[in-house]
Amino acid sequence: MSASSDMLRFLACGSVDDGKSTLIGHLIHLTGNLPDDQLQVLEAESSRFGTTGGALDYSLLLDGLMAEREQGITIDVAYRYFETPRRKFIVADTPGHESYTRNMATGASHCSAALILVDACQGVLSQTRRHVLICALMGIRNLLFAVNKMDQADWDEARFRRIEQECHRMAGEAGLLAKSHGTLLAVPVSALQGDNLAVLSSRMSWYGGATVLEWLESIAADGAVADAPFRLPVQYVLKGSSGGRNCQQDGKRWPAGHDGRATWRSYAGSVVSGRVCAGDRVVILPSGVETTVERLLIGDREADSAEMGTAVSLVLAGEHDIVRGDCLAPPADRPEQAGLFKVRLVWMDQQPLYAGRRYLFRSVFGTIEAQISRIRDRVGLDAYQLLATDRLAQNDIGEVELSLARPFPFDPYSENRATGAFILIDRISNATVACGMIQHPLRRGSNVHWQREELTRELRAELKGQKPCAIWLTGLSGSGKSTLANYLEGMLHDMGRHTMLLDGDNVRHGLTRDLGFTDADRIENIRRVGEVAKLMTDAGLIVIIAFISPFRADRDMVRTLLPDGEFIEVHVSTPLEVCETRDPKGLYRKARKGEIPNFTGVNAPYEEPLRPELRLDTTSRSVKDCAADIMSLLRQDGFI
Repeated sequence: MSASSDMLRFLACGSVDDGKSTLIGHLIHLTGNLPDDQLQVLEAESSRFGTTGGALDYSLLLDGLMAEREQGITIDVAYRYFETPRRKFIVADTPGHESYTRNMATGASHCSAALILVDACQGVLSQTRRHVLICALMGIRNLLFAVNKMDQADWDEARFRRIEQECHRMAGEAGLLAKSHGTLLAVPVSALQGDNLAVLSSRMSWYGGATVLEWLESIAADGAVADAPFRLPVQYVLKGSSGGRNCQQDGKRWPAGHDGRATWRSYAGSVVSGRVCAGDRVVILPSGVETTVERLLIGDREADSAEMGTAVSLVLAGEHDIVRGDCLAPPADRPEQAGLFKVRLVWMDQQPLYAGRRYLFRSVFGTIEAQISRIRDRVGLDAYQLLATDRLAQNDIGEVELSLARPFPFDPYSENRATGAFILIDRISNATVACGMIQHPLRRGSNVHWQREELTRELRAELKGQKPCAIWLTGLSGSGKSTLANYLEGMLHDMGRHTMLLDGDNVRHGLTRDLGFTDADRIENIRRVGEVAKLMTDAGLIVIIAFISPFRADRDMVRTLLPDGEFIEVHVSTPLEVCETRDPKGLYRKARKGEIPNFTGVNAPYEEPLRPELRLDTTSRSVKDCAADIMSLLRQDGFI
């Protein structure tokens, strides 16, 4: 590619079989970016995999996976590079199927323009509306709607004009027309035959606007990040060797050519926005210490400045305690720091999102534990209206309140896409479950501080002569949890131990009487009980908790509230058929008749513990024997 032309990153998206890959592949060919050897390969593969009746199947240039070629759909994001005399391009060909919405969101996060395909025969679909909304959330303000397959619609202008009006209305509902910058255009095209891709089509003489290529060459790249202030997340702390000529990091030489001082440190990372120069004043966050950039190294050479996207190492004046994840920024234009945010999420996981669940929050400034405090609403696709909800399902887009374990540096996403974006990671599976954009911090907790207590939990426990813990009994209704909990507490009481019993039915008469039995309410029920159990263990008590607690993630959440080793999960694993036979309260009978919705084991799921500290089946063993097993475990771990 020529070094003189500027760069535009854009994505191609739309519903399944709208022709995204065909359009991009044909555009690459028309602009002279397809070498002769690749053209020969394309001709051969078109005969083998193509669906165009012997003509070149341009989609094969981008659909590189065998599964994509066999199914005729895009699955993964395919990046392609091409150029014209006026500009060079990086295009992300993203999947259209709803199941791969997460891939489309990933591609959109790095782009400043979007080419959205609309099938002229089908018109705007729900997935098209979802893609427009994601583009709007990702800060993309330049949109081109390519109304494709006009050849199959008999080149009908009236059909195109109807779709054009709907696209403009959809963009307005997504808030794109209210922005002062950006462009919006609809173009009738035939991706297969090349009409209106690079030159205007004689078969659609009624259209006299820009072609797809003219639009791509004319729009300005988004400067939302480029114009943002300097931000450098520290990735490595590099130390100079005592010999004065070698710089070492993890035992490797890096870089050559420093000034030979006996000991020194530099702080390496990529400039995610703005510009930094030698001699600039910077602030170190979260500490807030200000200092000066003494030297600036790019690779093995010294430089005067570094722009956005450059990997750089900074030598700072003075000695500082800087670790991976810290932020370097201008003192007069530093990022905010907060621990409670309003954010927008694109939910990607098959399991729904509920308030109270805990995840790992990861941004350019590192990883920290986070909790979903509240789900505010879900964005409906019909008119992008905000709908009240208590959950987000897969591919839903919504607004939630997010609480972090400590204050974290950030910029609102609308001001800086690099430092306002994040992902959420499942703490158990390590799967990415959501991508998010920070809207603004919530100030209501800014005046609430931790009060230091004179007496520690260790002193309270020592006074009672015991080690506190939470014994969590989980299992189906009728498994014997409450009976076992009562018997166990009696044994501990006889030993002179200080205990407290929290039973599921009893707690619902007070602490959680406002909650029902939906998934969202069950999650909140366990969250409250977990917080109470933590307070009671802080008081030095041995707490016995008997709850169905059907969701594995919620039990794991309570485990994280307590110090290591103090959460003892006991699975009362009595089989469902035995529990139904017992049915002491007649609940199973009612649930089978449909009189009780969301009843665990019948019409609601129960997720068994994967690695409980103890597993007990009360089918063939007495309550006394089961309680004795728990007592043995408590003695073994030093709790009694």
